Amino acid sequence: MEQNRKVQIVPMNGDHLDEVVELERVCFPDPWSRNMLKEELENDLAAFLVALDGQGAVAGYAGLQVVLDEGYVNNVAVRPEYRRQGVASQLLEVFRRFGEGQGLAFLTLEVRDSNQAARALYARHGFVEAGRRKNYYQHPKEDAIIMTLEFQR
Repeated sequence: MEQNRKVQIVPMNGDHLDEVVELERVCFPDPWSRNMLKEELENDLAAFLVALDGQGAVAGYAGLQVVLDEGYVNNVAVRPEYRRQGVASQLLEVFRRFGEGQGLAFLTLEVRDSNQAARALYARHGFVEAGRRKNYYQHPKEDAIIMTLEFQR
């Protein structure tokens, strides 16, 4: 059972880049580079959030891009020692409220077929399986499951 750990959700800024780059390396076989993350900070269509623990360290982060009335969740990453403590749920909840408030049609994301924990997390937040991208991930090669949360309009 997931317990909620107290974190502060704030917009990501340049001061968080080093920790987010390290988090990317810990969580993903093909991590985003510092430059890629920095570019997203300057992207008017993107919103990246960090979850800060009680000492102000980055416990997790998530990114969202909005195109017209569609929201694309890029990454959701949480430090291993903070997993199953509600950090990802709190980040997703901010994006859900934003999507509803901005009148988006949906939020969507891709997740590794084998990542059952993440798939269950997204399902708890109302995301449903909407499709599959064959061989989307390369290291290791694996399909992506497309999961979508549609909003009532």
